[in-house]
Amino acid sequence: MRIECKCHGVSGSCELKTCWKSMPTFREVGEKLKEKFDGATRVQRRKRGGRYVLVPRHDQYKRHTDADLVYLSRSPDFCELDVRGDGALSLGTHQRECNASSNAIDGCDLLCCQRGYRTRHETRVELCQCKFNWCCNVRCNKCHRQVAVHTCL
Repeated sequence: MRIECKCHGVSGSCELKTCWKSMPTFREVGEKLKEKFDGATRVQRRKRGGRYVLVPRHDQYKRHTDADLVYLSRSPDFCELDVRGDGALSLGTHQRECNASSNAIDGCDLLCCQRGYRTRHETRVELCQCKFNWCCNVRCNKCHRQVAVHTCL
């Protein structure tokens, strides 16, 4: 939270000042979280003096502060099949359909983890030209549409 103030008065004079606490913008919060994520330290629990403390998993890393982001176990590899003993599971992205024209999370470049993708053409049958008939009936035609389907290698 941060304090924001606004002055009230003739021509911007600050005869009366109103202040309040406000949240940072969503973008600022996201940038701060990303910065913390990029600098996160993997830790492990160790018993010291009858209680458990979190210490860096590798001695060459700096000790974390209360403001740092830490984690106990690594994330699964979302690109490849990843089954771990702790129950974490990622099926990977092989054979997943992707969007070749998108730069977003559904785009083939990102979703396929730079492995590339295969394109095949298929005919899909879809309901089309639907009409509502009074009380409780909708009638549709079946239309055939040629589509390009992209799947991750």
